[in-house]
Amino acid sequence: MSRVVVVVDYGRGNLFSVCQAVAHVGGRPLLTDAPAAVMAADLVILPGVGAFGDAMAGLHTRGLVDALRTYAATERPLLGVCLGMELLLETSSEFGRHEGLGLIPGTVDRLPVPGRGEKIPNIGWCRLEPAAGGVPWGDSLFRGVKPGDFAYFVHSYAAYPREARHRLADITFGGVAVAAAVAAGAVTGCQFHPEKSGEVGLSIVEAFVTQGAT
Repeated sequence: MSRVVVVVDYGRGNLFSVCQAVAHVGGRPLLTDAPAAVMAADLVILPGVGAFGDAMAGLHTRGLVDALRTYAATERPLLGVCLGMELLLETSSEFGRHEGLGLIPGTVDRLPVPGRGEKIPNIGWCRLEPAAGGVPWGDSLFRGVKPGDFAYFVHSYAAYPREARHRLADITFGGVAVAAAVAAGAVTGCQFHPEKSGEVGLSIVEAFVTQGAT
């Protein structure tokens, strides 16, 4: 029987594509905004598109902030996608100061000043590289990803984890390393869109759906 993956619906996110990706790798997506369903889940994906403050408001309105924090405290797998990754951190400076879920220590701030040929928002394919001092890919959802593989990004802000050990993958933007993925325990976040990143992205979704399966 395929594993049920709860996809959190709080009115902000690329929900259809995320659900399709889960189904493609053999999972059974359950799209829901019910806090009880989140807290009872074995696997949860938190998608997101848009502004940080607006997204947190959507979670609060539906009672999902406490549900996600309670779920994560049990060390069950949680995957944040794009804005959903940014929400995993403590605060964001996007259009004011906003509190996040606080599951990974750090902040969300604007991308560095663009370099030659770069623009904000950063839209398109970027090379993924292991983050210095971060989680080894072989011990993570990136076990099927190779250094230099491309993933698809759409973002103006980025996560800045407080500790190097919570960085999983980087891209280079504005001449500096910017977090492309973060991880802390069973919580993982991808700034890019795995559901739009071809076989590389699907390998990450598959690793998430199948982890711990017997």
